[in-house]
Amino acid sequence: MRRRLFALAVGAGLCLALAQAASSALAADPPTAAAPAQPPAVAVAAVQPEALQALERMSDYLKTLKEFQISTRTSLDLVTTDGQLVQVNGGATYKVRRPDGFVIDVKSDVKNRTFFYDGKQFTVYAPELGYYATVAAPPTIRETLDKLYVKFGLALPLEDLFRWGDATDTGDEVLDSGFRVRPSTIEGVATDHYAFREGDIDWQIWIQRGEQPLPRKVVIIDRSDPAAPAYTAVLDWNLSPTFAADAFAFRPATGAKSVRLTLAQ
Repeated sequence: MRRRLFALAVGAGLCLALAQAASSALAADPPTAAAPAQPPAVAVAAVQPEALQALERMSDYLKTLKEFQISTRTSLDLVTTDGQLVQVNGGATYKVRRPDGFVIDVKSDVKNRTFFYDGKQFTVYAPELGYYATVAAPPTIRETLDKLYVKFGLALPLEDLFRWGDATDTGDEVLDSGFRVRPSTIEGVATDHYAFREGDIDWQIWIQRGEQPLPRKVVIIDRSDPAAPAYTAVLDWNLSPTFAADAFAFRPATGAKSVRLTLAQ
């Protein structure tokens, strides 16, 4: 879970800098958050085996998916300087072909971004502003995600969909608690609701019942901020999409300007 909040901020378009030359046009920073206070002490609860098994089963299933498409509906809380929560709504569409292709189209009340990866290049595109940045990329999605984070400080929205259950992960996150909450119905789909805690992050996940244990809803709460801002995503899945051979290649629109991808500040 180490990158989730950062990834969500990117997904809402809140911490992406495409280039120094275009930073004033692209920044549109959100209200400055109040200085975080230390989280209150809490009793450490055991992680229920049932909750871990549910995550493992979901992870194993996600790894079997070679092509899929997801539509999400999201909300993200911003915190003003006086501690008031302001909600930003949006959504995203994911088109994924493992191991070497994705297009993630993110739209929010703040800004829109599209991320392309075709096995050779990664591009981030700001269609309304007419800027894009392209960098050479490794041959797999996982390697590309690692490079983007290490070199540019860039994490993609809900990128844990590509990471859950990855044997190469360093496992630097530790669950403090985890338990099954109750059965729940999300958009007409029967799910089981689980809640977890990792340090100052609380997160919840609703996993589809049956032979396709897909994540159907995710909620993440940042307890390091007294306002406890939350991110929520509801996910609709298409497990039999049809993608054209060139579906993941980026083609700039007429007049779009190429800029340099730089480390986000």
